[in-house]
Amino acid sequence: MLRKVSIAIGALLLVGLLAVGGCQLTQLKASQPSDNARWEQIEEQTPAVDVDKDAVINGSAFNKFFPNANGYERVYTQEKDGFAEAKLKQDGNTLAMMSVSDTISNPSATNKYQNSERSLAGYPLAEVGKTATSLLVADRLQVKVLSRDDAFTATDREAWLEKFDLAGLAKLVN
Repeated sequence: MLRKVSIAIGALLLVGLLAVGGCQLTQLKASQPSDNARWEQIEEQTPAVDVDKDAVINGSAFNKFFPNANGYERVYTQEKDGFAEAKLKQDGNTLAMMSVSDTISNPSATNKYQNSERSLAGYPLAEVGKTATSLLVADRLQVKVLSRDDAFTATDREAWLEKFDLAGLAKLVN
């Protein structure tokens, strides 16, 4: 009889501990923002850029102008109105990010090209910081290569910029 009582008390204590622990876990989860809430907070803090009605709306239209990978892996990561982006990878490592964006929705993005003393393939060239090189095609499309690996130099970025079909991109907006 005593043994049955001990088992019953032990079982009740175990159930009580589980209930208290579960309540604390529920409270802990409730106090932490969900993944959706985190993304919503980031979106609220990021200023929205309205896409101009004359922008190259379908970002995937830019994809055919990206360079062939030839020994590298090109992975498209983002396509949205007026923008496309791809990773340049080798042996599983991301070497660079490549992108094309229509600046018609953000004209101030072209300011860095106005007094550019350098050009590449006839287009004004700009370096932003130590990891980004870009050029402006047809006074409107920004083509950018960002280093994501220390071994991927400014010279590499310029070489990859030249591999884009720049004339084809210019025809999109002319």
